[in-house]
Amino acid sequence: MSQNDLPGRIERVRAWIDEASAVSILTGAGISTDSGIPDFRGPRGLWTRDPDAEKMATLDYYLSSSEVRRRSWRMRLEPGGWDDAKPNRGHRALADLERRGKLHTLITQNVDGLHQAAGNSAARVVEIHGTLREFMCMSCGDRGPIARVLDRVRGGDEDPACLDCGGILKAAAISFGQNLFPDDLARAERGALECDLMLAIGTTLAVHPAASVVPAARAAGARVVIVNADPTEMDDLADELLRGPIGEILPRLVP
Repeated sequence: MSQNDLPGRIERVRAWIDEASAVSILTGAGISTDSGIPDFRGPRGLWTRDPDAEKMATLDYYLSSSEVRRRSWRMRLEPGGWDDAKPNRGHRALADLERRGKLHTLITQNVDGLHQAAGNSAARVVEIHGTLREFMCMSCGDRGPIARVLDRVRGGDEDPACLDCGGILKAAAISFGQNLFPDDLARAERGALECDLMLAIGTTLAVHPAASVVPAARAAGARVVIVNADPTEMDDLADELLRGPIGEILPRLVP
């Protein structure tokens, strides 16, 4: 795609947004890189630089090793990490789309909570891979703000246990080997089937079942637009491709 085509393509998609009655969106890691959230598997990703760090995101390792859990909680206290990240222009553009009354469902593969921080409502956001903003107990299912657990870690509790049942606590983000939440899957499917325009933003569309909402929306009759810096695995399904910096393209789509 020639960069010379981009302004015209953006205008075309803006017109589609104006025409749409229900816009659903799938976002991936690419929308959060401008907020300083690193990727994991890229050339400079966390797991590429430190393969042992992947164990913290693997449920069996996390549950069986107190050292893995202690390291995971310590990393959450490091400056410049997830908890210090702020929404960027891309996030704010999608919040503006909701304020315009266009947004049906915002499905995100991200666990950073930045869509809600930008102003999107919890009623519209489906965090298909969970969230790092909350904790969960792996025994009794108790959940709450992650800050409550981080305060205990700062106070010297290196491997905090559930205060209700003594079970293992972890961030409420989905780990490898952990099932997705059925209610979230159902909401994501409804968002795909009930929209007339699907935007896939900042995702390679390689991770399933999240990526399956794109062909589902297309099969249900929706237009599909892919916004990404690089090619994706579903470019052939798109009615329009917008290739370039997400933080620059989205504010032009939703001015």
